[in-house]
Amino acid sequence: MLNDCSGKTALVTGAAGGIGRSCAQKLAEAGASLIVTDIDEAGIEKTVSLITEAGGTARALAQDVTQEDVWADIIGDIKAHEGALNVLVNNAGIAIGASIIDMSLEDWHRQTAINLDGVFLGCKHAIPLMAESGSGSIINISSIAGLRGAAGLAGYCATKGGVRLFSKSVAAECAAADMPIRCNSVHPGIIDTDIWGREIAGIAANNPEMMAPGGNRIDINLVAAGVPGGKPGHPDDIANGVVYLASDASSYVNGSELVIDYALTAR
Repeated sequence: MLNDCSGKTALVTGAAGGIGRSCAQKLAEAGASLIVTDIDEAGIEKTVSLITEAGGTARALAQDVTQEDVWADIIGDIKAHEGALNVLVNNAGIAIGASIIDMSLEDWHRQTAINLDGVFLGCKHAIPLMAESGSGSIINISSIAGLRGAAGLAGYCATKGGVRLFSKSVAAECAAADMPIRCNSVHPGIIDTDIWGREIAGIAANNPEMMAPGGNRIDINLVAAGVPGGKPGHPDDIANGVVYLASDASSYVNGSELVIDYALTAR
């Protein structure tokens, strides 16, 4: 198998559903042993069940990615139980839709804490164990919002743009220290997950054309109207790219950004 992850231990944050769950499942299918984390404990237990029922290996740990002591405990637990960490997928994130003048400082800080601080803390605490393990691939989930601006999503764009450049810095720093650890960012386009149904007020106010009839929810198909072909992607489309970056097939890919958006940003 080209994208073989056999013998690798992988940690996926934000794995209670959506892209995170798909990443965990696809990595397990490729042969990796999984540790899945989230604040949604029922959700990650479901992810573990799906993986183990399919013949894979996985366990769940509750985690708030904004808490450094929790990160230290998670990595310590992995070292004690698995003895190694080869893959880290920093996927946990939120999107708070609000105009710049209406966004509260509290919401700005909350979004930054989860989307950017969580990625920093994950890399900080995972790198030493990855170095001990002999190899590592860090995959930070950004967004096409990290490549360009969007009305009603200034905070989200700022954090995801930060993830992009932070990932390049991690790659450069590990390479300069001669550590066998790669770091890349993944930039999903319009993907059909439940994030579109959460905290959408600011998005709706600035993009009314995205709203379904009745105006109480975003219609993902209307959002995807700008995508060539006019349809949204599936979480598995992102997960397949993550498996590639986790595998040795991408051994010379470092400090790069993988855009998976069906040419949305190519035009």
